[in-house]
Amino acid sequence: MEKRGPAIARAFDAEGKPSKAAEGWARGCGITVDQAERLTTDKGEWLLYRAHVKGESTEALLPNMIASSLAKLPIPKLMRWGASDVHFVRPVHTVTLLLGDKVIPATILGIPSDRVIRGHRFMGEPEFTIDHADQYPQILLERGKVIADYEQRKAKIKADAQEAARKIGGQADLSESLLEEVTSLVEWPVVLTAKFEEKFLAVPSEALVYTMKGDQKYFPVYDNAGKLLPNFIFVANIESKDPQQIISGNEKVVRPRLADAEFFFNTDRKKRLEDNLPRLETVLFQQQLGTLRDKTDRIRALAGWIAEQIGADVNHATRAGLLSKCDLMTNMVFEFTDTRGVMGMHYARHDGEAEDVAVALNEQYQPRFAGDALPSNPVACAVAIADKMDTLAGIFGIGQHPKGDKDPFALRRAALGVLRIIVEKNLDLDLQTLTEEAVRLYGEKLTNANVVDDVIDFMLGRFRAWYQDEGYGVDTIQAVLARRPTRPADFDARMKAVSHFRTLEESSALAAANKRVSNILAKSDETLNDIVHASVLKEAAEIKLAGNLVVLRDKLQPYFAAGRYQDALIELAALREPVDEFFENVMVNAEDKDVRINRLTLLSKLRELFLQVADISLLQ
Repeated sequence: MEKRGPAIARAFDAEGKPSKAAEGWARGCGITVDQAERLTTDKGEWLLYRAHVKGESTEALLPNMIASSLAKLPIPKLMRWGASDVHFVRPVHTVTLLLGDKVIPATILGIPSDRVIRGHRFMGEPEFTIDHADQYPQILLERGKVIADYEQRKAKIKADAQEAARKIGGQADLSESLLEEVTSLVEWPVVLTAKFEEKFLAVPSEALVYTMKGDQKYFPVYDNAGKLLPNFIFVANIESKDPQQIISGNEKVVRPRLADAEFFFNTDRKKRLEDNLPRLETVLFQQQLGTLRDKTDRIRALAGWIAEQIGADVNHATRAGLLSKCDLMTNMVFEFTDTRGVMGMHYARHDGEAEDVAVALNEQYQPRFAGDALPSNPVACAVAIADKMDTLAGIFGIGQHPKGDKDPFALRRAALGVLRIIVEKNLDLDLQTLTEEAVRLYGEKLTNANVVDDVIDFMLGRFRAWYQDEGYGVDTIQAVLARRPTRPADFDARMKAVSHFRTLEESSALAAANKRVSNILAKSDETLNDIVHASVLKEAAEIKLAGNLVVLRDKLQPYFAAGRYQDALIELAALREPVDEFFENVMVNAEDKDVRINRLTLLSKLRELFLQVADISLLQ
């Protein structure tokens, strides 16, 4: 067993005496600081405690390990059965606990361990015994009619469903989440195909699919053109002598749900989508921030402002913003909540709205999750950004920042969604002005005076998480964030530039030099010159560096202005030699004050050039 203590720098004071932190750690380990070993790594040196702990037998450890693991399962609702006080997700009748051929004595969930197994309730043997743990999958399959292996069940369901769909000329929608859920619901999967009346296909397919997948756990079937077929595939948990009876039963169950969807769709279309606007006044968005109608008006104004910035149709963006929440008041969305947005699109088309307006109503919530598609047209981008920025500005504006894992308004997702849209669609938007406009539209409702900075800092933090997931190093991200770039597309360009710079041979030396320059300037309290005075330069190395800086400064200004950061850093890499020569041959802190200040100014100008892209002194 190993237990690492405090770093050596914190473990001892200036006189070499153990610190309180070191003594407390040692006491917890049952030793003195003098008895501790030292662990040396490339990141530093730490105190270390090593001890040999005699292991316990697997037989002795397993019962508590199993009981502890079961108790930690994230089960939201437990049940009790019989006269027992034991609680679990479902009644437990047997506990089979074998190590090889030996039963490990234990009582789990109130049941003594044994070698008895129960199989499938209707198809398997009621009870049978197992001689050896290795027999478990095979004996359960043969005598219990249970496929014990999850991946094997999942693969069987997937293959059988694909074959069933092929037989009717279609393709099954085998979404991973539903496939995993169904796999967990059955022990002996039997895939069957059923159908529904073709008249229901007049209802938007999203509503039908929501019913089939969400309520019934069915797999919809599409033709090769992506059109929904009047069929569905489901998985029974039993082999029946009369499978048609099971099929008919499932068809009878789903029909009323599809009929409801048809009724809601026809009823909703009896009035225009816009007619739902007054009802939005009856629904709160947030108590301090007003109703959904208030939010709609803000989205409308902000979407129009964004559209103007990115060259989208302003009239269409404001129209889509106005209608953005109207479908929330429809019967269909009230009953089938996951159809919000998409039903707005269908109703808008029915009302004769412009196509990009209709599409924007559907895509306003995108991206809904990591890897989700982005809005497909400029109007949809404007509305999606406006919706998310309104939420961010409002919730931060009343001081309800996300804390820990709690994020009831999904602000992290909203922030990342805005950033993804701006970066991946290459939109010319600045978080500073965007946030200021979103805040302005709230009028006097917001109470947090620092809301703009808080929102921007929060969004820059999401940049860190996003780009880490993309494989960028933490130090690369920190180097760019040090410049606090508020244009997401600009942030992306800087990230790519610094990432490329790190592949250059000169990068390590220049990063170290920048770190040295940063430390020198931080320790100096001298007032620097506005410019480097050539007449004060004395050493050949400083004259050479100053000359290079003058040439590069003039050459790089157009690069910086155009966001050509990668090209700029490639040019700056040429400074490695003159920078190395400077530090080898020039004493920065010269006794002559004018010379010293001039050299500090020279280093400041060097650092300023690199800071036009990122703080590369932070690169490791």
